[in-house]
Amino acid sequence: MMRLLPLVLLAFTAFAAPADECWKLRKLSRGAEATACFTKLLDSFNPAGMAEGLWGLGRYEEAGAVFRSAVKVQPKDPEVRVRWGRLLLERFNVTESGQLFQEALELKKDHAGALLGLAVSLSEGFDRRAIDLARQAIESDPKLVEAQELIAGLVLEDGDFERAREEADKALALDSHALDAMAVHATIDLLADKPESPWLKKMHDASPAYGRGYARIAHWHVLNRRYEEAIELYQRAIAIEPDNWAARSELGINLMRVGKDREAQELLEQCYENGFRNAATANSLKLLDSLRNYETIRTKNAILRLHKSEAALLRPYVERETERAIAVFEKKYNVKLPGPVQIEFYPLHEDFAVRTMGMPGLGALGVTFVMSIAMDSPSGREPGSYHWASTLWHELSHVFTLHRTNHRVSRWFTEGLAVHEETAVNPEWGERVTPQILWAMAEKKLLPVAKLDRGFIRPEYPGQVVVSYFQAGRFCDYVNERWGWGKLMEMLEAYTKAEPTVAVIERVLGLKPEEFDEQFFAWLEEQHGTSVRGYKEYLKRAPEVTKARMEKRHEDALKIAAELKPLYPDYVDKGNVYEARALSFLALEDKASAAKELRDYVQHGGRNPESLKKLAELEEELGHPAEARAALERLLWIYPVKDEPLHKKLGDLRAEAGDWAGAAEEYAAVVALTPTDPATAHYDLARVHFALKRVPEAEEHILHSLEHAPGFRPAQKLLLEINKERSNKP
Repeated sequence: MMRLLPLVLLAFTAFAAPADECWKLRKLSRGAEATACFTKLLDSFNPAGMAEGLWGLGRYEEAGAVFRSAVKVQPKDPEVRVRWGRLLLERFNVTESGQLFQEALELKKDHAGALLGLAVSLSEGFDRRAIDLARQAIESDPKLVEAQELIAGLVLEDGDFERAREEADKALALDSHALDAMAVHATIDLLADKPESPWLKKMHDASPAYGRGYARIAHWHVLNRRYEEAIELYQRAIAIEPDNWAARSELGINLMRVGKDREAQELLEQCYENGFRNAATANSLKLLDSLRNYETIRTKNAILRLHKSEAALLRPYVERETERAIAVFEKKYNVKLPGPVQIEFYPLHEDFAVRTMGMPGLGALGVTFVMSIAMDSPSGREPGSYHWASTLWHELSHVFTLHRTNHRVSRWFTEGLAVHEETAVNPEWGERVTPQILWAMAEKKLLPVAKLDRGFIRPEYPGQVVVSYFQAGRFCDYVNERWGWGKLMEMLEAYTKAEPTVAVIERVLGLKPEEFDEQFFAWLEEQHGTSVRGYKEYLKRAPEVTKARMEKRHEDALKIAAELKPLYPDYVDKGNVYEARALSFLALEDKASAAKELRDYVQHGGRNPESLKKLAELEEELGHPAEARAALERLLWIYPVKDEPLHKKLGDLRAEAGDWAGAAEEYAAVVALTPTDPATAHYDLARVHFALKRVPEAEEHILHSLEHAPGFRPAQKLLLEINKERSNKP
């Protein structure tokens, strides 16, 4: 065996050049020649060469098995592991491919192919390490064109068009047939609204059937929220390369995003039947199958999709808030939408994630695609952790800003306006300033406005996306406070002309971006400086309040909490001092002070359902029925599901106030929740319908009540009154 080893090594080194030539032929659309080349590799004496041939012919499982053998034959050669890893990465196995790239680096610490493989893998998840690894690959092999093209694409994703052009030119200097570099140039032209790009012709002339190029251009359009154009580009990709299943799958997923489910399903099924079964494709097909469990409700300006299990309960709240937001935004943004907005509410967060990204793992609450919105239903989150109405206004704001600018607005600015709108509708709505945000401010981690988009696309530290939402929102708050809403609309109009952020700031606000940053950060310090300096002490000492309260030292608990509250007044999450003080006041039988503390809590954005219910109870006991109703009504925008007592109590309070229509809505919610006492639930609904002169509805529900409890005397009495009313009618 030892005497044969040199021959094996010779055979192995000989496989690389023919395999490279095969892949080059494929890339340049010389399909028949490429197939012949890959077929010839099947006769290779070396398993690695044979594996490349099988891979090129689409025989992926066989190729993987032969690569496994190749690693056993050449355990010390990193290249075999890299090529096997790239095959696995192409076939959706990120974990094992990453292991193979790491093993290759252990064999050769600066192996360019292994570094590139890791960079490609990380780039798909928008991991900022991808660009660093790609640069390391270039340092190891300055002629590695694919790494240089990857860098150009990643810089383009960051929105830095000038640098993207420079990086793409470096790739073209290495190889005049660097097709993905041509795609970068073409994308920049198209995003700048040039009617046509000469780079498309260059790409076509170099490789007429290179559908991947159009798919890459489509991908960059998706990142810029230009979904309709992306769909056209994906269609072009599969028109010239019908067996590009990755592009076909992406086309299907993007058609789903804009509400074209039937066309999407057809495309995704084609992918699945032809062996392209990545997580995005499989999960999207499962979700499409599950949509039969949703009800479609048409309103004046929207098409609502609600899960059948909660449609009856949520419909009145969702419908009313949707129509209210659209009416406000039509005037505010001076935009009349071309048709109804489709809004889908998902009770399972992972279904929402599949709908929006093609696979689980999305951390957002809602996403907007043209005239289609997908968002979590209230039941998709833990009680008190989610304000669905705030999210609805946020997403509907995107619909209007995107339409007003024909989807040219920068990501950071449309997100900033949407965050601004959350509290513009109600100061209690919107997310509070978290410790994570205060840490970023203290550590000077906020980005300059000219680079704020990067915080959304490729975060440099955990939580930077959340910080960027905050910063963008406060930017809009600041401009609105200093210059007025008109300036924000001038900025939005400037983006319509595809102006870059630097030009927009200079022209509309009359400031250099650096000048704006200096003034804005000074304003932020005025707004949040106390919390930035005090949040650490607050979080450190807050447990002292709980400890004192648990030891029934309530006066001490109140004193410590009073010292801490000014340090971080926006903190309303678990362990906040507002709720702690309320509990201590209750222990001391001071209901008025407890109620005041809980009022402060909700005004700062507190959402704990139990605390809001306690506030309502205290307000009622203190003789404030209107305030009691208001406390419970806040919960309708936070967690109206799975809470029969909430709707029953709010219905009672509204009925006592003579708000029969409001009471009817809440008693209908009780009925929709399959109540523990259906006889009383239907009776309550019947009596308010009767008060509203809705005799048929009253009769329907009183009969339901008596079906559940034939001897229920109040129901029997009401039925007699209903019959009397009927008999008195002409």
